[in-house]
Amino acid sequence: MISTGAILGIALVALTMVATPGPNMFYLVSRTLTQGRTAGLTSLLGTTAGFGVYLLATAAGLGAVFTAVPVLYTVLKVVGAAYLLYLAYQALRGRKSSPFESQKLPKDPTWRLFAMGFVTNLLNPKIAMIYVALLPQFIEPARGHVALQAIILGLTQITIAIIGNGLIVIAAGRIAKFLAARPTWMRIQRYLMASVLSVLAVRMLTDRARPGPA
Repeated sequence: MISTGAILGIALVALTMVATPGPNMFYLVSRTLTQGRTAGLTSLLGTTAGFGVYLLATAAGLGAVFTAVPVLYTVLKVVGAAYLLYLAYQALRGRKSSPFESQKLPKDPTWRLFAMGFVTNLLNPKIAMIYVALLPQFIEPARGHVALQAIILGLTQITIAIIGNGLIVIAAGRIAKFLAARPTWMRIQRYLMASVLSVLAVRMLTDRARPGPA
């Protein structure tokens, strides 16, 4: 039903997103460095719940949208590729601050850590674009069961995000010391991420596949 290439494609996108600094990484690392690993992991559970909301909304709507407006598939392809190129540009441009710089945050109770992680993810434009514009690129309507394909791909992304961000939370202190001693590594990481995102964007634009009957 769903191709291995589609799963590997969304997995590569998810891995690249995890490795690219963004609101989620800044929040999770800040919480970990300020309040400890337990706080960081609790916040991660909140962001995971945010992923679930996006996944359910996407799975519920994609099948109907592709059936009613087939041209939207092409529109989403262009928007998704453009967004990947934008992320590549942002990666090259870089940020003045590192997500692994210690920032002072107030110590919050468990429920608040979860809620803030949840809201941070829901309001993260990068995550919204993954589900609105990028995930549909790996769905092949001709294979049928569009909603099920969306769920499988979404769960692939969520699994990688949990593992990747979980490792970052657990190793936040060591990573901070590593990057402080090796500032050149951040530049290498930015160029690597930009290259991967650009290749994905070109692949997306040159793919001649068209949605077929669900």
